[in-house]
Amino acid sequence: MQEDEILKRRILDLANRCYQTNVYTFTGFLSPADQALVFEMEQELSFVDWTLYGGGEECERRMLRFGSEEMLGYEEPFPISCLTVKPLAKKFADELTHRDFLGAFMHLGIERDVLGDIIVRDNTGYVFCEDAMAGYLSQHLDRVKHTGVSCEITKQCPEAARPQFSEEELVVSSSRCDAVVAKVFQLSRSQSIELFRAKRIFVGGRQYENNSGVLKAGDVVSVRGFGKFIFSGFLNETKKGRIRVGIRRYL
Repeated sequence: MQEDEILKRRILDLANRCYQTNVYTFTGFLSPADQALVFEMEQELSFVDWTLYGGGEECERRMLRFGSEEMLGYEEPFPISCLTVKPLAKKFADELTHRDFLGAFMHLGIERDVLGDIIVRDNTGYVFCEDAMAGYLSQHLDRVKHTGVSCEITKQCPEAARPQFSEEELVVSSSRCDAVVAKVFQLSRSQSIELFRAKRIFVGGRQYENNSGVLKAGDVVSVRGFGKFIFSGFLNETKKGRIRVGIRRYL
């Protein structure tokens, strides 16, 4: 695809710029599909150190940074801030969703890659963004849907935005990825397999097309359009020869 080739050239240009000038270089926020492309380029990028980070633990949209303290002799943090967006009058606020917050930011005319994850908790949005845009966004965002809001900028991920999980046990036929995904999201096996064909499954940030692959304890599985979970691993075998596994579902 042409878009993939453009992204590859941009990534290689940033890698070379870091290597040649001995300064850190950064992309904007990359989608999981874009990050999968980065993992496919591991061999091409082997001449330079690189890291992915989104501003908080387990963020899905992440920046790519080229350079490291070992390579360049100094440390430079990711240029990421977090905006806490709260209704001015909670009692009269609309019920706000991820789509409402995203739409409000897009209405300001910005590009999607300046924004990272948007986490909504108790009608408050926690929005990771590029440092360079944080002031502008905070100054100009005064309404989400029909609700007046205030914005506060922090460099650290607020405690309320950290991942929350529900612990669950499931009975499945095997630890194959398609079987577990089908059970977690209450799909048929054929529906689960179709998600692999559509390239909507990511394990550990990498696009995962092998539906018969076996999950390992600690694997982070993201299914675009459905959600995300951590596979905790095998627990025990049932009397009927099936297996009980644990997951930690992101809330």
